[in-house]
Amino acid sequence: MTTTTMKRALAHGGALALGALFLTGCASGPGANPRDPLEPYNRSMTNFNENVDSIILKPVATAYRDVTPAPVRTGVSNFFANLSDAWSFVNNLLQLRVEGALNSLVRFNVNTVFGLGGVFDVASEMGVDRAKQDFGLTLGHWGIPTGPYLVLPLLGPSTVRDTLALPVDAKGDLVSYVDPVSARNSLYALRVVNIRANLLRASSVLDTAALDKYSFTRDVFLQVRSQEGGAPASNGDEEYDDGGGKLPEEPAR
Repeated sequence: MTTTTMKRALAHGGALALGALFLTGCASGPGANPRDPLEPYNRSMTNFNENVDSIILKPVATAYRDVTPAPVRTGVSNFFANLSDAWSFVNNLLQLRVEGALNSLVRFNVNTVFGLGGVFDVASEMGVDRAKQDFGLTLGHWGIPTGPYLVLPLLGPSTVRDTLALPVDAKGDLVSYVDPVSARNSLYALRVVNIRANLLRASSVLDTAALDKYSFTRDVFLQVRSQEGGAPASNGDEEYDDGGGKLPEEPAR
């Protein structure tokens, strides 16, 4: 099974799972978070993902970080971020965000031509800000609510709206058009490992901090998604700490 097929299967399976989850009922009670009615399922899926991460992803990402020079890792991150600017351009257009669309278009062209395919982030040095958008945020811009928080197998934190947007985002991923398939799958694997390597410090902080990792991850994810969509971080009935989106201090070694 190719990575593309697996992503499509997860997206379709996620949509089917949503119906089953709602048919079996949601979590309730005085302590239930209104944004997370599927918390029992989400916690179970989080445990599954963490087990996969500890066995496979984290060791591979740690080895990648240890053997790959920092400038090379930065270039890899820049390369994939540049590809995402193309899809951000489309979604900014769909949201009628003219400035964001122009920024995304300029960033993609400048970094592709002068940044050696995006390995160097020349556009940022020029002061052109990234306007990151995806189809989930586009749906939100046109009034589609996020729906409950949802943890997907292997893919991690999401929402019902973002899960339904996954097939469209997959179509907008330029990596999915790379041929041959072996090269495409290699790029998928590199992107996953690189993202996980970039999160090693954050996961280390969370592992050592005295907090509920699940709740912290959920709250930060929902707040960041709200901010990315240009919406307020709360709906007026909820309050957030000013530092709610920040990681705890890294422990002294």
